[in-house]
Amino acid sequence: MQIRSLTPGDDAALAALIRKNLKAYGLDIPGTAYYDEALDRLSAYYAHSGRAYFVLAENEKPVGGIGLAEISLFPRCCEMQKLYLDDAVKGRGLGYRLIETAEQAARRLGYGRMYLETHTRLQAAIHLYEKCGYREIPRPSGAVHSAMNKFYLKVLLPEED
Repeated sequence: MQIRSLTPGDDAALAALIRKNLKAYGLDIPGTAYYDEALDRLSAYYAHSGRAYFVLAENEKPVGGIGLAEISLFPRCCEMQKLYLDDAVKGRGLGYRLIETAEQAARRLGYGRMYLETHTRLQAAIHLYEKCGYREIPRPSGAVHSAMNKFYLKVLLPEED
């Protein structure tokens, strides 16, 4: 298993993986990443400054991934985006490795906080986020995905004076 940067050749496999995961939990509905405009072109979306996406690959085949992008809800904040794993690799601690990779990248990019949106149907993901130090917060005005109903924030770097 390796974690590497996203390439355009990963786009179709990741879009299919994300949609399969959301559909399995009944979240193939408007207001979720299932309908994100950029889902089929993730490499173009994450090619911008202040963004990154990491692919978990097994024998070069994408079996998971995680992204981050700027968000203006809080100062010096990015949003954790599109953390998904193929069912065949779940339960091996790989979600922790992906989150650690994304948090390190966020710090390098100068972000002091990481925000995320999820849903109560995704209990394994919620457990993972809480174990990684994310704390639930009230729904911020300006939340990106209207169907999501749980919101988390983690401080990555101390406040600057």
